[in-house]
Amino acid sequence: MFQPVICSSNFTDQEALLHFKSKMEVDPTNTIKGGNWTVEANFCEWIGVVCSKRRLRVTTLDLSHMGLQGRLSPYLGNLSLLASLDLRNNSFYGMILIEISHLRRLKELILESNQFEGNIPPILTQCRNLEVMSLARNRLTGGIPREFGTFPKLQQLNLSSNDLRCQIPSFLGNISTLRVIILANATLTGSIPSALFNRSLTSVNLTDNYLSGSLPSDLCYRSLQKLQLLYISVNNLTGTIPRTIGNLSSLHELEIGSTYIEGEIPSEIGNLVNLQRMVLANNLLTGQVPQEVFNISSLQVLDLMYNSLSGSLPSGRDLSLLNLKGLHLACNGLSGNIPLYFSNFSNLFLFDVEENQLSGPIPMGLGNLKNLKIFHIGFNQLTGETYGSELGFLSELSNCPSLQVLGLEGNPLRGSIPESIKNFSSSLQILTAHNCQIRGRIPEEISFLKRLTWLDLGNNALDCNIPSSIRGLERLQRLYLDNNHLEGPIPDEICNLTGLGELVLGQNRISGSIPNCIENLSSLQKFLISSNNMTSVIPFSLWGLQELIFLNLSLNSFNGGLPLEIGKMRAIESIDLSWNQLNGAIPRSIPQSIGHLKGLDFLDLSYNELSGMIPESMEGLAHLQNVNLSFNKLSGEIPNGWPFGNFSALSFIGNEALCGNATFQVPRCKNLPRIDHPMISYRDLCLATNNFSESNLLGSGSFSSVYKGTLANGINIEVKVLNLYIEGALKSFDAECDAFRMIRHRNLVKVISTCTNANLRALVLQYVPCGSLEKWLYSNNYNLDLHQRVKIMVDIAMAIEYLHHGQSKPIVHCDLKPINILLNEDLVAQVCDFGISKILAENKLETQTRTLGTIGYIAPEYGSEGKVTTKGDVYSFGILLLEVITRKKPTGEMFNADISLRQWVGAAIPNRVLDIVDSKILRTKHEDPTLSKFNSI
Repeated sequence: MFQPVICSSNFTDQEALLHFKSKMEVDPTNTIKGGNWTVEANFCEWIGVVCSKRRLRVTTLDLSHMGLQGRLSPYLGNLSLLASLDLRNNSFYGMILIEISHLRRLKELILESNQFEGNIPPILTQCRNLEVMSLARNRLTGGIPREFGTFPKLQQLNLSSNDLRCQIPSFLGNISTLRVIILANATLTGSIPSALFNRSLTSVNLTDNYLSGSLPSDLCYRSLQKLQLLYISVNNLTGTIPRTIGNLSSLHELEIGSTYIEGEIPSEIGNLVNLQRMVLANNLLTGQVPQEVFNISSLQVLDLMYNSLSGSLPSGRDLSLLNLKGLHLACNGLSGNIPLYFSNFSNLFLFDVEENQLSGPIPMGLGNLKNLKIFHIGFNQLTGETYGSELGFLSELSNCPSLQVLGLEGNPLRGSIPESIKNFSSSLQILTAHNCQIRGRIPEEISFLKRLTWLDLGNNALDCNIPSSIRGLERLQRLYLDNNHLEGPIPDEICNLTGLGELVLGQNRISGSIPNCIENLSSLQKFLISSNNMTSVIPFSLWGLQELIFLNLSLNSFNGGLPLEIGKMRAIESIDLSWNQLNGAIPRSIPQSIGHLKGLDFLDLSYNELSGMIPESMEGLAHLQNVNLSFNKLSGEIPNGWPFGNFSALSFIGNEALCGNATFQVPRCKNLPRIDHPMISYRDLCLATNNFSESNLLGSGSFSSVYKGTLANGINIEVKVLNLYIEGALKSFDAECDAFRMIRHRNLVKVISTCTNANLRALVLQYVPCGSLEKWLYSNNYNLDLHQRVKIMVDIAMAIEYLHHGQSKPIVHCDLKPINILLNEDLVAQVCDFGISKILAENKLETQTRTLGTIGYIAPEYGSEGKVTTKGDVYSFGILLLEVITRKKPTGEMFNADISLRQWVGAAIPNRVLDIVDSKILRTKHEDPTLSKFNSI
């Protein structure tokens, strides 16, 4: 093994670089491994290498932005004349080498944007000439070494985007040469120490941490005459902005947003005559905006959004914000008018005052803002000055050649859209005027807005046809014309808008049919036309829209049936066809096609004239949460598998011929058949499992072995083969068959078939690809976050609830444990292994048995008295829940007759809950807020 040595010659430089190359694992551009880094070439000419002219020694190694991966070579410490090491934006990993400390002439150490981990080596302070150190965007931990306070020449320190989990050390203020300190997104806690701020600082960035307390009271008394940039947003700071902040005379940018700072904005902030950017957004600030703020002539961006500021905007004409480019005042409580002088801010490109209490007319003269790109005034009480009945301010704004976004929604404008709207043609991309009391017609000139992507004129008083000229909006992606008085048909020209993703026309008086050309809108995701006067059959072309997510045709007069093509809408999540005149039997083809709507969450077919049976394939719609089939003419059995267990009787009321489970308040079906499954031959199973080979074996249990297989039709299966030589195996097989004949549920493993002969008993089950919960809890390289674990436990609870209450005869599983919980590709849990389950007689709450479940999971009375009740499963579920949260097996070595998992958890409640939670859950960069709720248990 090579050992680094400290010496100084051309040979050692070349040797160090070659050893560095040997550690390279990935070189996507083949720059190092396949380039000129060879002994045949002078190493001073190698890519990324710079040498001194006189001594031909390496002084700079710059391999930044090359996508390299590997560990660093300790031989780098032999580059004794190296002054600059820049490896940023690669994928180097491992610890930061202590051998770097040998580089006594090093001035720049830039290792940012890699995958280094572990502690920052304190010995780096032996690089006494270091001026720039950037270790940002790595995986470093362990805090900032105390030795860093002794750097004699350090000017820039960047440790941002690591997981330091420490307080800001005050000793950093001892570095008298330090000009720039960047500790953003470094998991810092505690307060900001006053001692951090020394006279040399020009830039401080502490953004996105967990810092608390108030700003240092003497922050601005210190001699910070050089400070130009101060960023401390996204923290837990409290208190007020100190008035002495006005002493930071050189400050160019001030960002104190997204904190809990309260109180008024001090007028002394107007003393910051060099300030260009002030961001105080998303705080708890109150009071008026001081007029002094509007006198900072250098100010380019003023962002006070999301506070509780009140009062009116300054009305003086001598305000000097002539350099202002962005004004963000949205989401406050400002009142009064928009001052006329705003039209003098000729450099303004963003004006946002939405969600305030501003009133009065929108000022004229806005056409002077030639650089204006974004104009948001929505959700105020502003009115539109009108020329006749037209909104005159729109004509003014049409003189702004750069305007891209115009947000007017929620203001009582009370006027019509002028023909001058066509003058926005060169730039306007978004026009939202929802709920503005706009009346009259949509002008034909709307077609000139060739760049428009979003048009929202919903909830107004428009009383016209949709103009055929709308075809000119060739880039339109969203069109909202709902809640107006629109009449006439949907024009065929709308089908020219091939990029349209959202078409919302509900609550109008639109008549006629859906255009057959609707299929041209292949990107359509939302189509809502409820509450109109539309008739005819729903065109087949509609069902071919494979990107459609939300479909609402309710409260119209559509007729005809539901075709097979409904199954083509693979992205659909919500379908509402209620209150129409749909009729005919639900076709037999739908059971095969509706099962393809895997993402369907909401289905409402109520108040139609549909007949026939509810298709069983709906049981495969795993995400279905809301169903309403009420007031039709449906008949037959209501399916009882998932997701129907979540629905109430209201989903099916008004269908007199339905029958099924008593929970739906319908009669029980006569001669209700048990669920049977087709047989699969022994030969089929042999072919599927390679003659039950070892390579196909998934696992073995007390009574059986489980093999993975693939049937001739391509379906993946699990084959559970019983060992008939084990006593009780046949009884186990019969118990499992009895259970599977009665059940079907999303959270129970699905049985496909059985295979029996004189020498074999086998169950053919659906293959569940992601293995058992046991594997996900205890195997390396597997991890479940808190939300996934909770979801899995909810799935198991749904399965147990179904077993206990979804049948006339309760089924007790008797052996709930992680190995008997399988996870599919979406990590949906499915309970399996019913080999020792018990079916209780109707109206019988318990039964006696000699069969035991697994020690640690069974209820005490089950083990001592042989009682099997549904309460036993509930107890096992509770133990399983504790195991999933703690990742401790109830049968683990730490538990014995003196203390059980249940007792261990109970002893930690309520004060030490987080101490027993699985460390994998806690090992997240930003702690899951849900974890804090454990402390309230």
